[in-house]
Amino acid sequence: MDLALTLPSFVAGTDRETTLEWCRRIDDGPFSSIAVGERTAFHSHEMVATLAFAAAATERVRIIATIAVLPTHDTVRIAKQAATIDVLSDGRFTLGVGVGGREQDYEALSTPFRRRFERLDEQVEQMKRIWLGEEVIDGVPSIGPAPVQEGGPPLWTASMGPKSLARSARWADGLAGFSLGPDADEVATTFAAVRAAWSDAGRETKPFLTTSSWFALGPGAPQRLHTYASEYLSTFGPKAAAAMADLCILSDPGVLKDRMAALEEAGCQEFILVPTTNDPSEIDRLLDAIA
Repeated sequence: MDLALTLPSFVAGTDRETTLEWCRRIDDGPFSSIAVGERTAFHSHEMVATLAFAAAATERVRIIATIAVLPTHDTVRIAKQAATIDVLSDGRFTLGVGVGGREQDYEALSTPFRRRFERLDEQVEQMKRIWLGEEVIDGVPSIGPAPVQEGGPPLWTASMGPKSLARSARWADGLAGFSLGPDADEVATTFAAVRAAWSDAGRETKPFLTTSSWFALGPGAPQRLHTYASEYLSTFGPKAAAAMADLCILSDPGVLKDRMAALEEAGCQEFILVPTTNDPSEIDRLLDAIA
């Protein structure tokens, strides 16, 4: 199982030097990828700009969007941005897509919340055509640049529900999952559903299976993890947010190692850890924990 790290772009106060240091340490370490998430109605950095920064600041690791809330984007623009990041990273880009779970992000961008699942499927189809160099708008030339990766960056779906998963199984290359615990049994059940959806869709290739979780290490780690998760989940209400934050337990090195072993046994191919601090020494603590 590969291990990836998300940049601390959701942590308030993260600046250029901090982001650059995280990119350098991740690229120099045993990690497989750098990931960047997206929220609009939050204090996080903008996702596409951060992905481009990571592409320029690294040489080895893959660059992953986990995930782009696709229906809030203009399809042509995000296709062009994704192709550009693929070029700037020399073919190291993976685009995770989904509909998100917060109507506030749609409201902030003046985009409709309705038909978001259907629109996502339509957008994926158009993006793939753009990456193939096809003319997608009458009278408008094909839209470049041409991605380095043939056919465009790999696409991961964040869909979990049966209907949306069945649809995305027709076009996705893998799963961009998330588990609060993480709970290996829950993850294994999700992976089984994904494999079944791929089979039902007649896919010859197997899905690439990932999941993500928040973590915290060092002094005050349990409280930091709970506070971060509660704030992030606050849109669901304080009681629900606190209850979900209680499920986040990756604040002890031993627990982290045990959960990683269980995830690997469950079939996880890449585990993406999401930091709750922008302190670069958190990477040192992580490396010590998994040594």
